[in-house]
Parts: sequence; structure tokens; C-alpha cells
Amino acid sequence: MRYRVTHETIYSYEELVSIGHNEVRLEPRGTATERCLATTLAIEPTPAVRASERDYFGNPTSFFTLQEPHHRMVIVATSELEVSAASGPRSGATPAWDALRDGLRGDTSAEWLRALEMSLESPLVPVAREFAEYARRSFAPGRPIADAVLELTRRVHEDFEYRPGATSVSTPIHEVLEQRSGVCQDFAHLEIACLRALGLPARYVSGYIRTRPAPGAEKLVGADASHAWLAVFCGESGWLGVDPTNDLVVSNQHVTLAWGRDYGDVAPIKGVVLGGGGHSVEVAVEVEPLD
Repeated sequence: MRYRVTHETIYSYEELVSIGHNEVRLEPRGTATERCLATTLAIEPTPAVRASERDYFGNPTSFFTLQEPHHRMVIVATSELEVSAASGPRSGATPAWDALRDGLRGDTSAEWLRALEMSLESPLVPVAREFAEYARRSFAPGRPIADAVLELTRRVHEDFEYRPGATSVSTPIHEVLEQRSGVCQDFAHLEIACLRALGLPARYVSGYIRTRPAPGAEKLVGADASHAWLAVFCGESGWLGVDPTNDLVVSNQHVTLAWGRDYGDVAPIKGVVLGGGGHSVEVAVEVEPLD
């Protein structure tokens, strides 16, 4: 599939902002199944300073400073990319989850060490017994990890209600588990917490999902905004991407922006300003198929 992605963000401030420093991750990172053809980042007011680099996790990251006093900041990222169908691990063809867990710390190759990092607690994803207890039903001893993860993904989809406004960025995952509702970010964090509580590596993925469905298909939850899912390390079989919000294996309907330990590592836009007072944010996303 070939897509054009447009992500527009408008910040409106009650008081004048005299200076602002911002960090954005709005350029698709590119993967084995995703090739970014072009990206533009338009910013108003015009930045006085602007730079780009890759962050610790390899995500394209831009930095800019606004020194012109303003009540409004507009950021529009436009990208064209090609996404092919994923060729990740197949159900039943992956190692037993407990064998992978036990062998995780014995392999010192770069890939396994990067995976090991994703099995540890992070600021927004605690490792706690209640998450392991919720996950355990899907993880019988010796079960292939892909089979267990797909069942856990289905259970999160069925047990939790997608309810915008039920949570915020600061809502702890413990509360999401208790109230059984949230949004895509919460469901990704929850499933990651379950997997890490069992000693398994899982990373948080930020991106988009196709806005307009294929003919005859239903519109997916999470379209028209930034979306979130997770990927689970399956050893020599690679990483398996799953979307608990829609109970899907990640496919060519998903566009990857960035990945990290949790949302805090990959927030599309974050920064600090001098002044501004209260503010509001408007976000509009369009993932347009070009084929």
C-alpha cells in the first residue's frame, strides 16, 4: 500500500508565548515493511532554530525553537510512504514463551540486548503482580509465544471498553485495569505491562491506522488520530506487532512513526514554553491510500 499521511496539530494559547522549545516525532521511522518516500514539516511561526537527529531508539526526531511571540502554533507533517504486508512470526512457529524468557539474559548479541531492555519496568509501565495474574490464563507452560500473545490481545480487546475521555495521559495503568476502559494508548500500555510482568520484552509503538477502510470493511478504531499498539519479541522469529484496540496483527494498514519503552519515549509533540497560560490542542490526522 502507498499512503499520504497528514498530521496537523494546532496549539492555541490564552496568553502570549514569548519563546518555545519543541521536540517532535512526526516522520515515519521506516522498517523492514515500511519505506518513507518523502516528509515535510511545516511550522508556524517560523522557527528561529531547527535541527534533526535520531533518538536513542532510532526514531527520527526534530527540534525547533520559536522566538517570535505568538498565541498560536501550527505544526503540519505530511509524508508519503509505502507499506508492505508484515511477514512476522506465525502462530505456532515461535518458541515457548517461558523458554524464551529463561534464555533472554543468556544471549549477549545486540538484538537480544535491545530486546532485554524492553522487558524492564519503564516510567509509564510498572511491573506488578496484578498484570501477571491477568496475563497468566493465556500463558500455559510451553505454549508458543505468538499463540499466547494473540490470545492475550483478543482478551484485552474483549474485556476493555474503548471509551475516549475515560483516561488521560497521566492515568496509571492500575486504574485502567480496574475500570476496564480506556483508549489505544492505555490498551497498549496494559498489554505491555502484562508481558513484562511475565519477563517478556514488549515495546510501545506510535503511529497511525488507515483512515478510510477498504471497500466492504468496517472503519478501524483509532483512525483520524494518532494510534498506538505494541510489538513483542519472539526470539529468532523476530518481533510480532499486535493491536489490542482492534484485535489485529499489525499489517499494511498500520503506519509506524516511532517506538520505545512507553508513550513518554515517543510522544509526537512535546516541549516547554515561556508564557501562554492555559491552552487548547486540536489534532487532525488523515491516512489516505494512494493506490
